[in-house]
Order: sequence, then C-alpha cells, then structure tokens
Amino acid sequence: MQYFPMFFDINDRPCLVVGGGDVAARKVALLLRAGAKVTVVSPELGDNLAARHARGEIDHLARAFDEGDLDGRALVIAATDDKSVNRRISELCRARNLPVNVVDQPELCSFIVPSMIDRSPLQVAVSTGGAAPVLARLLRARLETMIPAAYGRLAELMDAFREQVKARIADPEQRRHFWENVAQGPIAELVFAGKEEAARAAMHKAVDEAAASDQPRGEVYLVGAGPGDPDLLTFRALRLLQQADVIVYDRLVSEEILDMARRDADLVYVGKQRDQHTLPQEDINLLLARIAKKGKRVLRLKGGDPFIFGRGGEEIETLMQEGVNFQIVPGITAAAGAASYAGIPLTHREHAHSVVFVTGHLKDGSMDLNWQALAQPQQTIVVYMGLLGVKELCNQLVAHGLPAETPMALVQKATTRLQKVVVGTLGSMPSIIETTEIKPPTLIIVGDVVTLHKKLAWFGGAESVGE
Repeated sequence: MQYFPMFFDINDRPCLVVGGGDVAARKVALLLRAGAKVTVVSPELGDNLAARHARGEIDHLARAFDEGDLDGRALVIAATDDKSVNRRISELCRARNLPVNVVDQPELCSFIVPSMIDRSPLQVAVSTGGAAPVLARLLRARLETMIPAAYGRLAELMDAFREQVKARIADPEQRRHFWENVAQGPIAELVFAGKEEAARAAMHKAVDEAAASDQPRGEVYLVGAGPGDPDLLTFRALRLLQQADVIVYDRLVSEEILDMARRDADLVYVGKQRDQHTLPQEDINLLLARIAKKGKRVLRLKGGDPFIFGRGGEEIETLMQEGVNFQIVPGITAAAGAASYAGIPLTHREHAHSVVFVTGHLKDGSMDLNWQALAQPQQTIVVYMGLLGVKELCNQLVAHGLPAETPMALVQKATTRLQKVVVGTLGSMPSIIETTEIKPPTLIIVGDVVTLHKKLAWFGGAESVGE
C-alpha cells in the first residue's frame, strides 16, 4: 500500500494554494467544499479565482510565493507551472512536517487528492497513488452509478440514532449486526424511496426490538472461494465475506481473496497439507459450531467448491446436529477453473461424452479407485490432489486398458498468473515430471480433450510445458 488512506478535517482551518490558474481553481473548489479557509498566492488570478476573491470566498496574496506563507497552515497545495517553485514548496513543507500536495508530481507529495464521490456525510475516495489518474476517474464514474444520492440521507439517519442505539444495545457484536441490517434492509429501502418519516418510525421500532432481544444468533456461511482468481468469486460470496465476523479458511484460499474480508474480521487458518493438518476435520466441524453459538457470523472459506472434495457435507452435518443455522454458497470448482483457463474443454462432441471427478490421495502407496470404470473411451478424467500419485495413476490406467498415448495434462496454480500447464501422455508423463518442477495445488486431466489445449489456450501469461 503506497499511501495510507485518510480524511483530513480542515473545516475552518487555514490552507494555502500556490498558483492562480485553472488547476489551482479546481483544488480551491475542493478545499472550500470541505470548509477550509483558503489563501491563494499568485501574482495573477484566472477568471475563476478572481471571481471567488471578488465574492470574498478566498484571500489573495498578489505576489510570488514566500516561505513565510507556510506559517500556520493546515495543508498546502502547489499548483504552479514552475517545477522549481513546486519542488521548493515541497521541500519546505516536508521540513516542517506540513502536508503538501504538488499537482501532477506525486514524487513531491506527502499526500494526494483522490477522485471522490460525495454523498455527504458519506464520502468515497478512489486513488491510484498518482500512477494513473484517468483510471481513478473512470472507476469513480462507475461507482457514481452504483451509489445513489440517497445514501447520504441514510448516513444522516443512522447518525441521528447512533447514541440511542449505543445506549440501548450494549453488546458491540449485536450493535454491528443491527447497523448492517439497517443499511441493507427495509429501512434503507424506505430512505431510497424518499419515505424518510416512515424510515425514522421503522428505526425506532427496530431499536426497541433489538434492545429487547438476546445476543444475536450466530450463523455459518459455507463458501466456495473458487480456484484462485479473486474475480471468480460470486457476488454472494463477496457480500458474505465482507460481513462475516470470523473467517475460517483453507490453504488454497489466496491472499487476494482474504484481503476482501472485513478489516476487523478474525482470520482463523485451518489449512491442510499432506501429513500436516493444522486441525483434524472433526475439530474444524466443531470449531465452526462453537464460534457460531457465541453469536458470531462465521464464514468457512474453501478453495474451489465446498461440496466437491471439500468436506462441506461433513461440516454441515455437524452444524445440523449442533442446531446452528448455515448457508451454502457454491464456488467454481478447480476442475472447471483449471480446464477453462488451460483451454481444455472437459467435454467435447468429438473427444469426450462424459467427465468424472476423482480424488487422488495415496493410501499405503496406492490409489483406491475404480480403475475399470475410469479406463473408458471418450471419457475425461479429472483427478484432484493426485500430484504425488501421478506414476501410479498412469500405470493403473494403462494396465486397465487405456492406450499409453492417451493425452494427459497437469495444471498448476490454475487461473492465477503462476498457472503452468504440463502436457504429455500416460506413457510419457512419469518421466516428464522427473525433469519438470511442478508443485501443488495441481489438477490432473486425462483424455483426448487435452489435445485441444494448444489450439484453445487463451489465458495470457500461462506457461505450457511438454508440447
């Protein structure tokens, strides 16, 4: 994070703008909207600033900048067309620990002015740290369409009830749940519809009901995080991720996805590697129930889909036995994600009429699979967690009737920038992996559809080996 995002309170504070042109005028307008007392230093003023000065909105020092102009200022903006002057202002301000912004020169800034959406008292700021201002403006324009003006009125309503809610709902968790229900429920809809008196009456009723109830009942959200790319999360998964109190997550969940969680959510890692289980599955099941019974909203975040080799069924069995409410949010399973990003259709009219998913865990050095059912023509086999058993897999499929020339692919870290596709055959793959570095998580795809990889591969930056 290049800049620490924050909002300055400059209401009735003295601020300095050096420069009298159009750029300076835009910065002055922002400062005035925030209630600042603005002084402009410039030998001349453009039409916009001259008009503001005539109306008494700003003070004007009609001369070149002087170091003494910095005395007593809350912040400074340099907006001249002279780079040497801008640099001097920056250096002087930094020596005084005075916040300074130099327009279009981020390397000279101690703070930057982001693109803003103003729904006062609600404000949203978007910044690229000066790297791409046009992109920030485009994102702001998109957000403008997603945040109705009525959100400002909703924020005012919530502010009006803050002290009352704090006094009558003592438990912080219950209070947070209350506010989230207000912001996402019928009260918000009343505000958006312009029915503010009805919204106020509904707020009074909601506060009374919340104050009379016990601690909120906890719940578990069983959520599929998909194969790795954060953009493949569902809208529902993202919404629940941002409202959960506790995130219980697996090894395959990426940092980028965890970064989307609420900043004050507790993160609990329960990931598993081969022969290294942070918690046994039975303990994870009980952990979810125990936390939810404390009134927490627990999000169980699993790579891929929780019901495809994710042990989601075992977890909700325990939740049902413990009387805990839960929701299930499916995710894009690793098979669909890896195959799509590798350009390998799992089914194809000319290559495969069926697809089967199996798990490739080794037990006593062997895979306990129905080899005869797997070794069928025009069928795609997808093997989860089978990297350590590749040789066993190849040998058994050939022994049960599949030709040694049957195409095979290993897809490592699918859907991410580190994706790597290793292509071979049942006969060649055991020797290929001896000379090719490949690590979990890796998915195995066996079948004629693998021949389409070279033709259909579309995901830029992915590495392919063995073709």
